[in-house]
Amino acid sequence: EIQLGDWSSDVCSSDLVNFNGDVIGDFELSGAVFDVPVHVSAMHQVVVAHLANTRVGTHDTKDRGEVRGGGRKPWRQKHTGRARAGSSRSPLWVGGGVAHGPHPRDYHQKVNKKVRRLALRSALSLKVQEDNVVVVDKFELDAPKTKKMLAFLDKLDGARKPLFLLHESDLPVAKSVGNIPGAHVLHVDSVNVYDLLNHVKVIATSQAIRKLEEVYGA
Repeated sequence: EIQLGDWSSDVCSSDLVNFNGDVIGDFELSGAVFDVPVHVSAMHQVVVAHLANTRVGTHDTKDRGEVRGGGRKPWRQKHTGRARAGSSRSPLWVGGGVAHGPHPRDYHQKVNKKVRRLALRSALSLKVQEDNVVVVDKFELDAPKTKKMLAFLDKLDGARKPLFLLHESDLPVAKSVGNIPGAHVLHVDSVNVYDLLNHVKVIATSQAIRKLEEVYGA
């Protein structure tokens, strides 16, 4: 159960590992970013807005006025024994228009900057509380090697849906992760609450962690 309260400390820590998966020390994390009260409602609002903003909104259906044909009255009004009909493109007819169907619209939802920052700090703090943040000293890859990356993840027990946070573009790492189901690579400038919560283990470079503290610690 998540407890809301005051910040527990100014500094917390995470494991610092090398590319062999061995723990080589503790890495200090800023409490202002990685040890704050977890605000569930803020995270929920940001995730809902994130998913809504990814919708294109180009869906469209034709109503009875847009379907081709149907201009002529199918039969006279009275004395046929059949129900009255003014158009063969009524929604009641096969081939007719759609009643109250979807039309193009904008699903965008606005979230205040303070709420977004609070939600991101909450998501990072939650990952630290779950012991799911690992800091990597450096990725020793000169060329893409999925086998080496899998061995590294196995040592960390992070083979299930890991999220890699990088401080700079790293093609060997991106290509090595690309063949691993559920794994994802993000530049630290693109970090978001949805991806943090949607992945289990967060594996970040030390420079990426310092960038997060610089941007979100103020």
